[in-house]
Amino acid sequence: MKITMNNDMKTTTDTYINKVGKETPPRKIIIYQVMPRLFGNDSNRRMYAGDIAENGCGKMADFTLKALGEIRKLGATHVWYTGIIEHATQTDYSAYGIAADHPAMVKGKAGSPYAIKDYYDVDPDLAVDVPRRMKEFESLLRRTRRAGMKAIIDFVPNHVARQYRPDAQPAGTVALGAGDDTTVAFAANNNFYYIPGTELRAQFDMKGAAAEPYREFPAKATGNDRFDAIPNITDWYETVKLNYGVDYTNGGAHHFDPTPDTWRKMLDILLFWTAKGVDGFRCDMAEMVPVEFWAWAIPQVKRTRPDILFIAEVYNPAQYRDYLERGAFDYLYDKVGLYDTLRNVTCGYASATAITRCWQSLGGMERRMLNFLENHDEQRIASSFFATDPRKAIPALIVAACMNTNPMMIYFGQELGEAGMDNEGFSGYDGRTTIFDYWSVDAMRRWRNGGRFDGKALTGDQKRLRAIYQRVLTICNGEEAIARGDFFDLMYVNLGGWRFNEHRQYAFMRRYKNELLFIVVNFDPQPVDVAINLPSHAFDFLQIPQTEFAAATDLLTDAKETVSLLPYKATDLRIGGYGGKVLKITY
Repeated sequence: MKITMNNDMKTTTDTYINKVGKETPPRKIIIYQVMPRLFGNDSNRRMYAGDIAENGCGKMADFTLKALGEIRKLGATHVWYTGIIEHATQTDYSAYGIAADHPAMVKGKAGSPYAIKDYYDVDPDLAVDVPRRMKEFESLLRRTRRAGMKAIIDFVPNHVARQYRPDAQPAGTVALGAGDDTTVAFAANNNFYYIPGTELRAQFDMKGAAAEPYREFPAKATGNDRFDAIPNITDWYETVKLNYGVDYTNGGAHHFDPTPDTWRKMLDILLFWTAKGVDGFRCDMAEMVPVEFWAWAIPQVKRTRPDILFIAEVYNPAQYRDYLERGAFDYLYDKVGLYDTLRNVTCGYASATAITRCWQSLGGMERRMLNFLENHDEQRIASSFFATDPRKAIPALIVAACMNTNPMMIYFGQELGEAGMDNEGFSGYDGRTTIFDYWSVDAMRRWRNGGRFDGKALTGDQKRLRAIYQRVLTICNGEEAIARGDFFDLMYVNLGGWRFNEHRQYAFMRRYKNELLFIVVNFDPQPVDVAINLPSHAFDFLQIPQTEFAAATDLLTDAKETVSLLPYKATDLRIGGYGGKVLKITY
């Protein structure tokens, strides 16, 4: 018999206890990822490759209680502030005791937020008063909490900026690389890998706008595991690889006992930000760091803050279970699974039946995956590189947000149909919102409207799209059937149906206690009248009654319907183009 339900989903998320000891339902985690550098920048000058004076820059202070309240209204429970930790930049902050970076080793005028320059400091670009940048960050954390949300920041463990020069190193700690033996390629307690006796000879201009070329002797290994002195323009050339005790010169031999120096230093960094009050870490390229480090470090951090979240950027499905079980991560990116699948279905390159194969392939790990349709690495849905029309992804949004108990993430501007079709500078015309350049985002400027958030500058299409996102995401928070209910995939009994196109429609159920959600989406542009078969097994598994006339409410529109819930009679529904229904039935 073909298995169609995910038994692991019967393991529900934990509930939490309020102050008077009563059990309260958990909220599904909804993460709003945002780049502060771009969020609050209301400048419309937007010069190609412009500097901070020409193009402006958003600040942490732009996340007012009003702004955060609007993000919370969208349905967010967590805000991932991307680019908080100090990174390499072409902007000169030497007047504040921050060493200038060589421009040839910075991507874009603003620089990549993943080329960390000081793990213990805040990006000065984001501060109104640079000397008080850490205080401004602490204030941001407090405001986020007052708005009813939690704060996540990046932890970048695999690589640092080519010129890693901390200016805020805490007393009693030692900077990365300070005690390295640079005469050897590898030593267990070195923080970096070296190419001894060799100068860096990158395959691109190493002078840039500087008077002299960048010099590095001996050369260090580049962040994307390039262990020679000649990185090219497609490499992560602005970064250097951190050494966790893996000897890549000797077949990847492990030197984990005694504990490598890098492990201890990175744990100190995690504990530093945890003590500041952050609620979670999105761990950049976590799979490039040995799982043994995570298994050692994460439990120690969680002993100080049991509720802190660890989310791993991992792309190799063969490693998923290792990073969840041994590595102790809470959640992993579901990029090569659900993201790629939903993108292909949205664009018409794949059948909706692939969604079923996707979650089944995870073998019970699906509730530990982070779902998303956009992030800073991926192309915008509304770009001509993806779907062009953001409405096309509404069915994918409903599926990604509602099919499981796991977290859902959206990227700022996604809810407004931001197209990302700007040629900003280093980023180029690629359908992505730049992470390297000083820029402002059109959809954000319209939504912010000078900090008023009154919707007056939004187009009608933007208002309608945001309303749909808000409805879907708040359903996730308000419906226990989604936050912690069981799941049943209906596709296996609807293959080849004459009134159901399994390639363009997808149907499933969620149930918690006496509430059932019957969810159907349509990836086609035209409305469809569908007849959906419900197997007897669904009634047994979900423990729902059979009834010919069930009163239902579409949670997306509040419209009332009467549907049949019978194993021998198909359920008739009409689904709009690029739309869906979330029918709630209480029994």
